[in-house]
Amino acid sequence: MKENNEEKNLEIGGIITKTEQYIKKNKKVLISVGGAIVVVALAIWAYVALVAQPRSLRAAEDMFAAEQWFNQGDFEKALNGSDDYMGFSEIIDEYGCTKSGNLAKYYAGICQLNLGKYDEAIDYLKSYKGKDIFTKSEAQMLLGDAYAEKENPAEAVKYYEKAAKATDNFIVAPTALWKAGMMYLQLDQKEAAIKAFQQIKDNYPESPEWNEVDKYLAYAENK
Repeated sequence: MKENNEEKNLEIGGIITKTEQYIKKNKKVLISVGGAIVVVALAIWAYVALVAQPRSLRAAEDMFAAEQWFNQGDFEKALNGSDDYMGFSEIIDEYGCTKSGNLAKYYAGICQLNLGKYDEAIDYLKSYKGKDIFTKSEAQMLLGDAYAEKENPAEAVKYYEKAAKATDNFIVAPTALWKAGMMYLQLDQKEAAIKAFQQIKDNYPESPEWNEVDKYLAYAENK
């Protein structure tokens, strides 16, 4: 046992000696590398503390007024702002890489949709990178609405289906399925329409669409 311990001590001593020799030999390189790591770490900290965080804060402050106009239904002002406050479009230009700037794309898409500017709405909604399941699935449904307004039911139904599959939310999912069913009827795709309506009947009895779905199921089946 004593011999084993002595052997281990000798091995460790050899490793330490080699390490010391390596450090002495490469002292300048190690100091340079260590200095570089410190410089990079300080640069990252400075960017986050002095640039990213303040920009995110300013973006959130500017969003407040635009959200108030949006909630009041003043979509033009919410989108374009006033002399004193930014609208969503300017917030996107100024703070596009921040969380608030990304959310502004979602709001801007809804504003453009309500203003009848469907191509612009599509551009904003497609650029929105939502992580929240509700807004992400609703953005898909709104894209469907924009394409439906452009009289493109084939494209609209793709986004309605995406919205329905993205969430089981009792508001978004049945509404998206309902709209998908209506688009399928326009496209004379009877079986697909029945399938969409049947999903509402089977899975969303608490939704407003459930109260009307039997009528549309019967219409689709007899079409």
